[in-house]
Amino acid sequence: MAIKSEVGWTRKNEDGTKVEISCRHYGGQWLFFQQFRRAEDWQAVKNPPLEDWLELLDTVRRRINRRLLPPDEETKVKKMIYDRFPGTKLD
Repeated sequence: MAIKSEVGWTRKNEDGTKVEISCRHYGGQWLFFQQFRRAEDWQAVKNPPLEDWLELLDTVRRRINRRLLPPDEETKVKKMIYDRFPGTKLD
């Protein structure tokens, strides 16, 4: 991944297919993209599931520890999660 504020991971769908997820920090927002095969183009994800948001939060925490992201980014991601998924318990 070429962009410094870009993170990615692989997850499996309910039907067992692998999905490559890429998340980019742009303009104060985290933009999610997905790709099912390497040769395919990345597709924007309008409403990522809670599972992807929690993976992003975990990745942000690890990057803060390595001083690759500012410490307040964790608070911002948590707020985004609470706004999209009210009642979610974090920590």
